[in-house]
Amino acid sequence: MIFANDFYTPLWTVGDGEKVTRIHTGRGAARNTRRGFLAVAGGVAVAGCTGGFGNDSEPAGADDGSGDGSGDRPEVESVSLLLNWNVSALHAPYVAADENGFYEEEGFDDVEIESGDGSDFAANQAGLGNVEFAISSSDQLLNVNSRGLSPLAVGIVMQRNPNVVFASREQFGELTDAEQLDGATVGSGPGMVRQMTRAFLDHHGVLESVEYVDTGFDTVQQLLGGEIDAAGGVFGDVVDAEHQGGEIDVLPIADAIPSYGHLVVTEEDFGDANPNTVRAFLRATARGAVWASQNPDEAIDLLVDAQPELEEVRENQADKWDVMHGEYMTSETVRENGWGFSAADPWERTHEVLADGDVLEGDVDPNAVWTNEFLDAEYEYVADYAELAEE
Repeated sequence: MIFANDFYTPLWTVGDGEKVTRIHTGRGAARNTRRGFLAVAGGVAVAGCTGGFGNDSEPAGADDGSGDGSGDRPEVESVSLLLNWNVSALHAPYVAADENGFYEEEGFDDVEIESGDGSDFAANQAGLGNVEFAISSSDQLLNVNSRGLSPLAVGIVMQRNPNVVFASREQFGELTDAEQLDGATVGSGPGMVRQMTRAFLDHHGVLESVEYVDTGFDTVQQLLGGEIDAAGGVFGDVVDAEHQGGEIDVLPIADAIPSYGHLVVTEEDFGDANPNTVRAFLRATARGAVWASQNPDEAIDLLVDAQPELEEVRENQADKWDVMHGEYMTSETVRENGWGFSAADPWERTHEVLADGDVLEGDVDPNAVWTNEFLDAEYEYVADYAELAEE
């Protein structure tokens, strides 16, 4: 079941992972954790969590014949998935897995997909134990861990940094190189997109020469209206601008700063207590990602069925999914290891950007907030994701 109120998805997230050897775990040094369900100051508790930490139930045993080959059923059979924002094409893998029965085939009685309130909220709720799974971003996962909670990235969905710098050719002329921004007015909204844009400009030596302005949540309109020369945003903003008639040139921030975008998060203790649950959830999600990539039109149909308001922007959503699965979900790390795998370098680079921007509230080891140990490297839709998704 999916709950959502809107269909616009700002994406304050952040990579193309380096080639690494096939491994099952990347978790770093031991960390302090907090367990249990804690009150959310100023927030709204998310309903739907049915499996608390330290679950004492025994694994259900051998494969039930569904064909997943997993051997063990999930310890927690009804779970919630909190999205980073309202449901959109960027969430096609989870909707496809749910609507096609992939979660059910892995042994789940129910996966309740819920709209969220940003990647920071999602990471926080996972860290507090109010949901079993959440969709967040590497920057917010590091930030929440720096505040003493322990949300853990268990699968990377978006392997490349989705942040971009873009300009309207009508307003700016053709943008092909960051050095052209010398003396320009560059604007962006808040959050990680601002940190990444500033880091990108600094990398190319033009940060001090641009006029940097805050555009709030109106970046695309200000760009197309000529109020700013160039913008920092995400690839979805580019799709929005093109759908409004703009001829847009794009400089991918991932070319300069490798980091990760959407990722699946759970609380560290929940994963330790319920490993079959996490592995089964990731297998089904990988299968959903493959199916949605191979069947993009049908994937949008499922989204519209689940969230009828999306019918009004179907073409826009279809274009965003085409960009996401075509350009952001495969990397050398995925080709070498399989769907969802992390490498160390993107985490370290993201941590460096956040630390330089004085964003983190405390110390955090960037290699202690992610793991590959729950990814089933022998499962077809994990191991062969890159080949299957590109068919």
